[in-house]
Amino acid sequence: MSASSADPLAGFPVVLSLAVQWGDQDAFQHVNNTVYFRWCESARIAYIERIGLTDLMARERIGPILASITCNYRRPLTYPDTVRVGARITRLGRSSMTMEHRVTSDAADNVAADAESTLVVFDYARQAPHPIPDAVRAAIAALEGRSF
Repeated sequence: MSASSADPLAGFPVVLSLAVQWGDQDAFQHVNNTVYFRWCESARIAYIERIGLTDLMARERIGPILASITCNYRRPLTYPDTVRVGARITRLGRSSMTMEHRVTSDAADNVAADAESTLVVFDYARQAPHPIPDAVRAAIAALEGRSF
């Protein structure tokens, strides 16, 4: 982002930098809408790894499952470009959490998309939602630098 503009990813504790690939474009010569979801997934997985949910999944088969995702596309992107994708938690429930994503474009020097996903902590052995463990709540608070 330009020096005169505020960083639109300030306040996002997890930010990935990803190259736009030639194959990300569709027949209309812009990045296909589904690619934005893949970028958000990459940031979501990085966040999940940071709060220990992947370790919990490996040990106890309790981990995240995506319940929903929406995306607001602000501007089309093309190759070549680099995007930065942020992830942060905006709401913690009993067994679910809401994650906000923001995609910025280096070439456009601006926000390209905003997305929101709902994750449920899920017991894969029982096939049922599971309360968010206290250790995960504490890891989120530490990563976000605030309590929920």
